[in-house]
Amino acid sequence: MRSLGKLALMALALAGADQLLKAVMVPWLEQGPVTIIPGFARLVLAYNTGAAFSSFATMDGARWMLVGATLVALALAAWAACGPLGRQRGAFLALGLICGGALGNLVDRLRLGKVVDFVDLYAGNWHWPVFNLADAAITVGGVYLAWALIRGKA
Repeated sequence: MRSLGKLALMALALAGADQLLKAVMVPWLEQGPVTIIPGFARLVLAYNTGAAFSSFATMDGARWMLVGATLVALALAAWAACGPLGRQRGAFLALGLICGGALGNLVDRLRLGKVVDFVDLYAGNWHWPVFNLADAAITVGGVYLAWALIRGKA
């Protein structure tokens, strides 16, 4: 159970940071995009009613399907953190990143019906889908966890 408490603390801290950052970004970016690195990165206010890359955005009931999927993912991560996987420091950190990111976006879905995104990376006319801190945490945690599992280090 100690692992579950640590996981919850990590997830709540990350979700809190994500929500705080979004609270600062929304009013600032309502005035328009802000270039950070010309030709590569800018901050722009965007809303995503779907999942990654706006998948499911046009599907009826997507909001509640994604809320349900997030709750299942959080439960699975909590279960994994309490088992052998949770005893590996890197894997446990990855699970914390995934849970924190999922929780941050879940708050948006429940509160707004959509997720607030604001980081826009691009080159010329090519743009990576706009994302936020929670998305970055989920991605980094997921990639690290997959890499550790493939290498047999988790």
